[in-house]
Amino acid sequence: GLFQDSSMLTFEGKPYLGQANIMQQLATLGATVLHKPVTIDAQPTFNGGVLVFVSGDLHIDNNPNPLKFAEVFHLLPIPGTSGFWCYNDMFRLNIG
Repeated sequence: GLFQDSSMLTFEGKPYLGQANIMQQLATLGATVLHKPVTIDAQPTFNGGVLVFVSGDLHIDNNPNPLKFAEVFHLLPIPGTSGFWCYNDMFRLNIG
């Protein structure tokens, strides 16, 4: 999966560690969410990783008025594959 036991998520300032805790937090949102990225910036990091910054619009439960969001995540390669997993993920709504 995208998250592993050593993955870390900070969601609106609240920290979560590990795949189970992260997936539990994301499941509690309970809404239909559509991410529409507006900007995406990426830089390579050590050991073949990638640091990604995304900002854009978040549509919740088909509401026509999107919320603005920003997210930074650090992806690390999965050894022996062409895939990646998320080591760090930081998410914020850009409100007021």
